[in-house]
Amino acid sequence: MSTIGAYFRLVRVGWVLVREGVVSALPTQDMPPSIGLLKSLAEPFARIRAKRQARSTRLSRAVDRLGPSYVKIGQFLATRPDVVGVDWALDLSMLQDRMSFFPTDTAKTAVELSLGRTIADLYSEFGEPIAAASIAQVHPAYVDGRKVAVKVVRPGVRQRFAHDIESMYLLARMQERFMPSSRRLRPVEVTRTLEQTTKVEMDLRLEAAALSEIAENTKNDPGFRVPIVDWERTGRDVITMEWIDGIKLSDMEALRAAGHDLDRLAETLIQSFLRHTLRDGFFHADMHPGNLFVDAAGTIVAVDMGIVGRLGKKERRFLAEILYGFIIRDYRRVAEVHFEAGYVPAHHDVASFAQAIRAIGEPIHGQPAETISMARLLALLFEVTDLFEMQTRPELILLQKTMVVVEGVSRMLNPRFNMWKAAEPVVGDWIRDNLGPKRIATDLKDGVKAAVKLAEALPEIAAKTEKLHHEVVHMSEHGLRFDPQTAEAIGRSEARHTRSGRVALWIIALSLVYLAVAIS
Repeated sequence: MSTIGAYFRLVRVGWVLVREGVVSALPTQDMPPSIGLLKSLAEPFARIRAKRQARSTRLSRAVDRLGPSYVKIGQFLATRPDVVGVDWALDLSMLQDRMSFFPTDTAKTAVELSLGRTIADLYSEFGEPIAAASIAQVHPAYVDGRKVAVKVVRPGVRQRFAHDIESMYLLARMQERFMPSSRRLRPVEVTRTLEQTTKVEMDLRLEAAALSEIAENTKNDPGFRVPIVDWERTGRDVITMEWIDGIKLSDMEALRAAGHDLDRLAETLIQSFLRHTLRDGFFHADMHPGNLFVDAAGTIVAVDMGIVGRLGKKERRFLAEILYGFIIRDYRRVAEVHFEAGYVPAHHDVASFAQAIRAIGEPIHGQPAETISMARLLALLFEVTDLFEMQTRPELILLQKTMVVVEGVSRMLNPRFNMWKAAEPVVGDWIRDNLGPKRIATDLKDGVKAAVKLAEALPEIAAKTEKLHHEVVHMSEHGLRFDPQTAEAIGRSEARHTRSGRVALWIIALSLVYLAVAIS
């Protein structure tokens, strides 16, 4: 029955997108003919006012009607321009995560249930909400005269998201089945990533852990910090942290009035982000202006760690060499790194790939810094990766998206900001420390550790190998057989899915007939 429910929800989503004119705004260039047919069929059903609105406005209205889960889904897809296209990703990034407040009494109840203590025992004062998003809302409060921010998860949001993600999985599977060209982008895997990141975002203990980890990593960094977590008053549905008195990084006039050096702030922001990425392999992946404040001392304070990104050692080396290659215009090395990392299939030609990379990199050096469009560079990059069959790398896409956002914020502070020039000291230092003689020593140390672990596991590996050998010999002599319970379970599952699919198709057909009759 859950599959039938997913079909129903998908029909509703489609209808809202049609009515708000989103479907009629779909691009048809380089798309299957079915997309053009779909647009033609949807056009008469779009609201008249929607046809006169910008595409971003149509998207916002549709997402508002669909509810909080789709705000989060839209914002996630904004991080995947490889999947939705750069233009649509920019429109989706404009979705406002501002929702209506839920009652303070409901928030207090959630806090008490999560922490097992009364509000009076936890806080000397608990105020009305000041901000609400799709996942949670924030209340000011006091603890022993100290002002704190209390973030509380929205009631029922987990159940609502669980239902909506089921529809997303259904759509992703249909996309993979009927659009073979999209399989390179792994839509089901993208949906799985969305599910995982949102589940993490809904557990505020994990956000608190992210704040704590970044605080440790950055304790000696100049010009950057994060709020301090009050662990005694933090649980799955609530996080209590230091209240930040500061100016939003988007408020240029207030920053100037307070005497802050905007050029220095821009440079500090991009260099801090690169330090977190290269040095720590752990970065704040939602660094839009609303999550960045400047305190009285001129320090950038980053809040809302619901979305974070991680990079392994191999990915960090890959990133550093790519960035440095672009900076010094060594496009051959940039291409070689892609092949060494296994990101581009080996049957392609390195020189041809280097030529394509040059088409991306030369605009960086051939134009003034203020005219370089990171969005355009990303669009070229995705076209190139498509030509060379490079599979989607979710961790790198999230990094690229965050880099674009951080550069955009830096450009707000300084319109002539050159990200590549600001990045060179951090990237260059990391290259010298980690890709020279020091790298060899580190690799040898890691190799010794891996060899010791392998030696410890050898007896267990030998036992499992012997068992597998016996099983293979038995199969070769007697064939592969299912026990009766397994065969019966497979039969029941197949029958159930077949019936569910048929019932769902009939329900969708009847729903569409009903809608057509109702409209006429």
